[in-house]
Amino acid sequence: MFQAGDVIVCGTHGVCRVECVGPLDGGGISRSGVEKGRIYYTLVPVYEKESVVFTPVDNQKIVIRPVLSREKALDLIDGMPTAEMLTITDEKRRETEYREALYACQAEALVKVLKTIYARRRTRLARGKKATDADSRYMKLAEDCLYGELAVSLGLERDQVRGFIRDRIGTAE
Repeated sequence: MFQAGDVIVCGTHGVCRVECVGPLDGGGISRSGVEKGRIYYTLVPVYEKESVVFTPVDNQKIVIRPVLSREKALDLIDGMPTAEMLTITDEKRRETEYREALYACQAEALVKVLKTIYARRRTRLARGKKATDADSRYMKLAEDCLYGELAVSLGLERDQVRGFIRDRIGTAE
């Protein structure tokens, strides 16, 4: 169980700080579905200061995990050039594959999504086509989640992560 002050990754909410752990006031079941006696995390997303997330400690639907250590973050970045892409054989399932990778809440899965979209974007641009709306949307979501976590792990600002990766592995993207 995480403690107040811990920095974690919580599903698609991204990097969050645990503000407190305990039952929520309100007695019984409120309109928001809060159950009396159940223990909750009160989380504040690092990049959405105005937001607060309440999730049960025993929530089985949302992945909640510690942020990557600095060492693991650097290993992840160093492995990006050889990381696999998603294998999508059915174009109708492309968005589903992207969504499943995002909800897995694993940095390696986000790298796969980004590599897949970058390669697809290059191919489409070479053919004179624009990126699809779905590719653009999922690229932004994956970048926000991955770069947010890497920023915290590496002690950087989120907008510095892309340049850090580029400098470290020597690529344009």
